[in-house]
Amino acid sequence: MQRVIFHVDMDAFFAAIEQRDNPKLRGKPVIVGGLSKRGVVATASYEARMFGVGSAMPISKAKERCPHGIFVAPRMSVYGQVSKEMMQVFGHFSPLVEPLSIDEAFLDLSGTEKLFGPPQKTAKRLQEEVLKATKLTCSVGIAENKFLAKLCSEMNKPKGITNFLSYNIPEKLAPLPLNKLWGVGPKTLVKLHDLNLKTFGDIQRTDEETMVEHFGVHGQKLFHLVFGRDEREVTPGEQQKSIGSEMTLSEDIQGTKEVTKYMRKQCNEVAKELRKKGLRGRGVRVKI
Repeated sequence: MQRVIFHVDMDAFFAAIEQRDNPKLRGKPVIVGGLSKRGVVATASYEARMFGVGSAMPISKAKERCPHGIFVAPRMSVYGQVSKEMMQVFGHFSPLVEPLSIDEAFLDLSGTEKLFGPPQKTAKRLQEEVLKATKLTCSVGIAENKFLAKLCSEMNKPKGITNFLSYNIPEKLAPLPLNKLWGVGPKTLVKLHDLNLKTFGDIQRTDEETMVEHFGVHGQKLFHLVFGRDEREVTPGEQQKSIGSEMTLSEDIQGTKEVTKYMRKQCNEVAKELRKKGLRGRGVRVKI
């Protein structure tokens, strides 16, 4: 039986909710994020993206690129509730739903054709059910594994359905730039470019031993991914692996005393959450 994996990704999730809840924002460049001078963009509407505004961009830079944009503070409790509603819809299609973040999830639809019809038809029906429940749109990637499903869900946004089940996968992937490869961050990308590896096809034409030599076990994983190979299962209800607390300071601070004051507040928040859930940590990581 062919595996059929969906990756469902909501379209401009936070911004779309703000436009849904406030008709005055519809059709306008909406930018959701921290509103202080150190804030960053969480999500930008498609109208704002036309001006080059994107997630994780400093708010100051977003204002330069889109000075007429409408900047809105995030309402995480609202977004969390909508996320629960959309996850309930996903559960109507498969018991195997693996949330990847607040606005996206993998679904294993293998063997469901007699229930819902062919994957393309099922994806369309899923989009309709999500729209009915949340008044929001989503994009769906369909493939035989998680990596390919996530990759193709991004190709035809918004409201897209991209099906990779019948393609010659390595040939289809070959022209893609390596920043599209799962697990390749900025540092790995620089190292790959130093080796004159810039596309999926470049790695396809090298050999596994070379990738392992330069990147270890991670290199082996990357080598298999460029051919579209990914054996990971869709695992519902995965346990939370970390608890964190973070904040953005509006002004720089210096000195142990000042840093400790903020660190203690963060530690208290994490400890409170651990106690509430009856958990113990196995390690501590500080991110600056």
